[in-house]
Amino acid sequence: MSQQTIVAIDLETTGLDTQKDAIIEIGAVKFRGQRIEEEWHSLINPGRRISPLVTQLTNITDAMVRNSPTIQKVIDDLIDFVGDHPILGHNIRFDLAFLNRFYNFQYNDVIDTYEIASVLFPTAGRYKLSILAQELGIMLRANHRALPDARVTVAVYQKFFLEALELPIDLLEEITRLADSVADWDGFSFFYEVLNQRSKEAITAKKVRSQSNETLFRRAGTPHFENLQTNIEPSKLEPDEVASILEHGGLFSKYFPNYEYRHEQVVMLRAVTEAISEGKHLLVEAGTGVGKSLAYLIPAALFAMQNNTRVIVSTNTINLQDQLINKDIPDLRKALDIDLRAAILKGRNNYLCPRRLQLMRKRGPETALEMRVLGKVLVWMNGGGSGDRNEININGPEENEIWSRLSAADEHCTTETCQKRMGGMCPFYLAKQSANSAHIIIVNHALLLSDIATGNRVLPEYEYLIIDEGHQLEAATTNALSFDVSQFSIIRILRDFGNKKKGVVGRYLFLLKDLLPAEDYETVQDIANNLLDLSFQMESLIRTFFASIESFLSGQGNHNQSNTYPYQVRIVPAIRTQPSWMDIEVSWEDSHATLKSLLDILEKMTNILDNTSKKENENTDAFDDLHSSITTIYRRLYEVDNNIDNLIFKPEADKIYWVRIHPNSKKVTLHAAPLHIGQLIEKYLWYEKQSVILTSATLTTAGNFDYIRGRTNAEEAYELSVGSPFDYETATLLYILKDVPEPNDRAHYQRAVEQALIKLCKALGGRTLALFTSYAQLRKTSHAINHALSDDGIYIYEQGEGASPHSLLESFKASERAVLLGTRAFWEGVDVPGETLSALVIVRLPFDVPSDPIVSARAESFEDPFYQYSLPEAILRFRQGFGRLIRTKSDRGIVVVLDKRIITKPYGQYFIDSLPTCTTIIGSLVNLPQEAQKWLNI
Repeated sequence: MSQQTIVAIDLETTGLDTQKDAIIEIGAVKFRGQRIEEEWHSLINPGRRISPLVTQLTNITDAMVRNSPTIQKVIDDLIDFVGDHPILGHNIRFDLAFLNRFYNFQYNDVIDTYEIASVLFPTAGRYKLSILAQELGIMLRANHRALPDARVTVAVYQKFFLEALELPIDLLEEITRLADSVADWDGFSFFYEVLNQRSKEAITAKKVRSQSNETLFRRAGTPHFENLQTNIEPSKLEPDEVASILEHGGLFSKYFPNYEYRHEQVVMLRAVTEAISEGKHLLVEAGTGVGKSLAYLIPAALFAMQNNTRVIVSTNTINLQDQLINKDIPDLRKALDIDLRAAILKGRNNYLCPRRLQLMRKRGPETALEMRVLGKVLVWMNGGGSGDRNEININGPEENEIWSRLSAADEHCTTETCQKRMGGMCPFYLAKQSANSAHIIIVNHALLLSDIATGNRVLPEYEYLIIDEGHQLEAATTNALSFDVSQFSIIRILRDFGNKKKGVVGRYLFLLKDLLPAEDYETVQDIANNLLDLSFQMESLIRTFFASIESFLSGQGNHNQSNTYPYQVRIVPAIRTQPSWMDIEVSWEDSHATLKSLLDILEKMTNILDNTSKKENENTDAFDDLHSSITTIYRRLYEVDNNIDNLIFKPEADKIYWVRIHPNSKKVTLHAAPLHIGQLIEKYLWYEKQSVILTSATLTTAGNFDYIRGRTNAEEAYELSVGSPFDYETATLLYILKDVPEPNDRAHYQRAVEQALIKLCKALGGRTLALFTSYAQLRKTSHAINHALSDDGIYIYEQGEGASPHSLLESFKASERAVLLGTRAFWEGVDVPGETLSALVIVRLPFDVPSDPIVSARAESFEDPFYQYSLPEAILRFRQGFGRLIRTKSDRGIVVVLDKRIITKPYGQYFIDSLPTCTTIIGSLVNLPQEAQKWLNI
């Protein structure tokens, strides 16, 4: 254990603005190794009122701080307490930003447990202090009070130290060496101390022994791949033979003792068998519990193996992909005793590139952010990581930007290059080779559609396609083909150029310096100088351009400056005719001209690189990596230029354009999305593929497939709808509150929602999933009910507090008394069988916001937008939400609808009719708890 003395500091403040908000509490703990030496604590009078939200979070009231000292009176005592010791904290730079207004601790080393956790635990779901403490078995609780949180930080640091001591010394040496070149990474001191503890000697750069790529990318030999040779005339399956597998006495019932025959599953299997064999397209709705994945996997597998061909299976969620590859397909192999080859294939950016990782390790990180991500990747791969980014926590757009420099997204890299330089260890090419020889290839909708749009660069050729979770196909296609950009994202691209010492320009000059004659190198320097000058100008022009957009938005009548929610304006012809729009046009013309010049220079740079690399082969990898970096920047800037130019001057008829601004941050983003995706799906799927099967638990509205046919242009597809085998009438109580205000009565409605959740959750001891349509309402509700439920020992898991939906769901499943509050991510794909989830609350009917640009643009294409578009969309989402409750035949639960429009509005009956027959009560709020307990026999 480290023997240096460290001071952990934590603050509570009136808000998050380090310049405007004030400190209300300081806690500090001085420790050495495992021993706590001294503690320091003070409440602080902020000289202003403490908001109810902060009081609710911290339990610090105005009365508590009224007679406390001001920060000016205690800062000297804190300075003496800290001395020259390193300062420790979780996201400590936030706390120091408040303290630095009164004293700058510039000479103290800074240690951040967030930075350490990011590297030490690369696969953790989140890095919130309280969650880390819980995962590490620390009994102390982080409760938003300064001294207790400082104590927890100390305990977390001590656990981290013991964990880090278990890392290989070569890895510790490399992390320390890499971090030593980055002045402001707040994890360096920690890893340096751990290394000293391990080696008992100072480390110099010369003594560092970096692990080789071969060590990091451990492989049990190169896998054997068999190429598929598709039959010219595919032989058909016999539906009766295929159906017999799932019939009474079939192979599945023989292999699995607990197998349950489901008539609906066999009906679907027969339809899928016929569609694949006959080359037909099919729409299949299969209710919850049908087992639709096996109903399509069995005929797909048998047909693919019989004809030595492949079938693509596309899903929308990772959960379903995991289920298919880890459960359903292995079950299928065992039951049928077949050598079925299956693989998951993702987009290139999902895989780590060994060559690019090796180059970054060699040159070293240039920023603290690069160091964090690089350290995280090294620890991950050392621990047996596969190179698939879904295993690792890459958090936020900035870390994603660094990951993209390490990923296999370099499309100039070929299989031959990978095999020659990296020995075929690249995770992407291993996945692609596996997919090329697989009978079943599992992908997601985003890859399926983006691969079509870019000319099939990832997926191998295929003729047979099954799209599960098909109700999400339109949304996934829209997302895959959309564009968005902000001032910050453009500036981030420009800053990748760096300067003459680092970044793309620094690497460019360094690489060419000794390879070119002096006069040619002078030309290169001139080009680099010109690029940096234009880049600097471009930053200024982009700021002016986005400022002109912000100014324009502030002049729009509906824009409320005091609003805390994002404001969106769809860019339509009427907007472009406004006089103030001309300021945007003028500003963009200046930016556009400079951007064109930048693109021209980037072309010159790549030409010089190409001509030089042909002569010199010693630095092939460095040349290729730099070439890739420049062409990536070129492509991204070209996309920015083209899309913004279209938005401002040349709008395409089949595109939706809009601008979004968040009033708090003043962040402006520009967006473009396809207006219709049906023609794309028709052209590249229905027309080009032999057989496409689109399936979901929710494809029909008002009892027919008309809506989904219209959205996806599936005019010639056959259709089948099979219900659920579950007895919903005895399993599900549908409780509709009749005495709550309607949602447009915001204040009274919100109080009713809070009371309903408190009463229901207390009656059931948690065990509840509440689905919201608005994150703002979710957050407001969470704060309002937190105190009442925590007093009863009921824990609230709230979407949006830094955890991924998957980790939140896993935490909820593992808790005995818990409530999960979720928005869109939890309306589908959630599977919690058993008593852990006994109540589902639908807070509000899930209508899209009418003013949303995509919604409003698409609604305009209907004669009756509400009944032909908004209502069907809401019904599909409502049915998905409802389906979260009953997951097995033994499940029993209650669905509570807190939106009484379902019984007061003419359209409400459509929602009720869309559900399977349930036991239904239209009742009052006061009777809800007892009716829930009665139904669940509590």
